[in-house]
Amino acid sequence: MSGVREGLVASAAWLFEGWERTDERGGWAEGLWGELEKAGLTLTSVPEGSGGTGGSLSEAVAVLRLVGRHAAPVPLAETDILAGWALSASGLPVPGGPLTAAPMRSDEGVVFRRVGAGWSLSGRARCVPAARYAARLVVVGRREGGGTMVAAVDPGCCGISRGENLAGETRDDVTLDGVRAAGDEVAPAGGGVDEERLRLRGALTRSVLMAGALDRVLELSVSHASERHQFGRPIGRFQAVQQQLATLAGEVAAAGTAADAAVTAAELGDATFEVAAAKVRTGEAAGKAAAIAHQVHGAIGFTERHPLHESTRRLWAWRDEFGAESEWAERLGSIIGGCGPENLWPILTAPPPALG
Repeated sequence: MSGVREGLVASAAWLFEGWERTDERGGWAEGLWGELEKAGLTLTSVPEGSGGTGGSLSEAVAVLRLVGRHAAPVPLAETDILAGWALSASGLPVPGGPLTAAPMRSDEGVVFRRVGAGWSLSGRARCVPAARYAARLVVVGRREGGGTMVAAVDPGCCGISRGENLAGETRDDVTLDGVRAAGDEVAPAGGGVDEERLRLRGALTRSVLMAGALDRVLELSVSHASERHQFGRPIGRFQAVQQQLATLAGEVAAAGTAADAAVTAAELGDATFEVAAAKVRTGEAAGKAAAIAHQVHGAIGFTERHPLHESTRRLWAWRDEFGAESEWAERLGSIIGGCGPENLWPILTAPPPALG
């Protein structure tokens, strides 16, 4: 880990460890967000010329993994890695404050239509993170007549139906029909920016968030097994519990490695193969790890004041966002099938950056 990355992680860890959940209201920790913003951690991977810190994707992801570890309800993934990326790559200014991006789902789309000097948008986006709190909603869609466009619109001009995911995080449905955007709020999508790439980067963020949450689940489970006594000794000394913890540790390590590999590939070029593999692996690990952790903890893990369920509920929710593992497994099969049987082993051992 580079010195810059170590400094970012240390600063972020200090803020997260000092954060108290009493700051959270309605799935949004405004106070924590303010501290992250003051520390320059909300636009880590956005170029300096666009108002960001100018760091690398891996540096931004290192901070994002802490969001998953601490179950912090802040839209860091959406602000930095999705919205900030789409705006800066398209030559649009990146505003301050929390941002979010749409659409999240493959079956949705937004249409841009030229109206005089401005634009009119139409479409609907479901389950948009933190839409009600965002300073701007960044929309990636297709222009009527061809081409991909990017816009930063005021969520107050959209129809917002409030919702939340299983973890209580804000996931709002947004209606954009008739929403107007000024000419300087819209631009042709920059190189590599489109709805597919937005979804791919979204899947990457969820893999990283799950890796962070899995780190916390393992930590809590090992600690509980050491502190909880039964029949005169810690339950962690019983072979059955040790076996479960070993399985849990293996799942956490595999998921973290897959997420790290996807980030590395994304910095080099097209990472469709690696992101798909990471989303599948972290999703599978999420289900197995949550089950083991709650078995180790017993009923106490589900109680309101115990931190375990803050992580496991997010694991269950995040594994379905930006595509569940079944969808990405099909994508992997399609990529591998299209390369022919003679290329199977090279793909599995060293997939090229341009694969997919």
